[in-house]
Amino acid sequence: MSTPLQASRNPQSRARILIVDDHPMVRERLTEIINRECDLIVCGEAEDRHQAIEAIKTCPPELVIVDLTLKNSDGLELIKDIRSRWPKLAVLVVSMHDESLYAERCLRAGAQGYITKQEATRNILLAIRCVLSGNIYLNERISTQILSRLTAQPNAASATPTDLLADRELQVFELTGRGLNTRQIAQSLRLSPKTVETYRGRIREKLQVKDTLALLQMAISWVHKD
Repeated sequence: MSTPLQASRNPQSRARILIVDDHPMVRERLTEIINRECDLIVCGEAEDRHQAIEAIKTCPPELVIVDLTLKNSDGLELIKDIRSRWPKLAVLVVSMHDESLYAERCLRAGAQGYITKQEATRNILLAIRCVLSGNIYLNERISTQILSRLTAQPNAASATPTDLLADRELQVFELTGRGLNTRQIAQSLRLSPKTVETYRGRIREKLQVKDTLALLQMAISWVHKD
């Protein structure tokens, strides 16, 4: 006869989680953390958008953990794919990117929560259980920022890069502000250097910046504004 602890560890009684991240070590760490819990189990892993879609079809999870930067693909586009194909499937973003820059954008794409990889294990588990329960997970500071933005009066003059730039453009702008050159940005986002330069041109046009140096100065100022 099974003890209550053994029964709770039955895979069929544990919430199934798919991890989508392009770093094997991150997937291994998250898998180890999650599988130690009596109510959670990792049912699959993927490193890009295509693998993630196939994994969802093969072993349907109850929650997908998604990073924003994936191999040969983009996490935000994957979130939109999931929301379109599986409207009830929960999505939690666990990423290295600053949540103040991307949390609201991820929620608009269809995620139910956002937490950074630097957070303590207990907070990541808290976020997982919160989203599995049907709630939204954000830390208090980001929740306050988003609510303030939603309740503020519209003002075109006060628009920020977050408001004006498309998803990829914002990623290029952020990495520019963090001091990465074109080749480094291309490697980080799995793009060609030519594509990165194309995005930079669009960013300059939207932000009405005259040259590359001015764009760099604006990006650095914005990234380090806090």
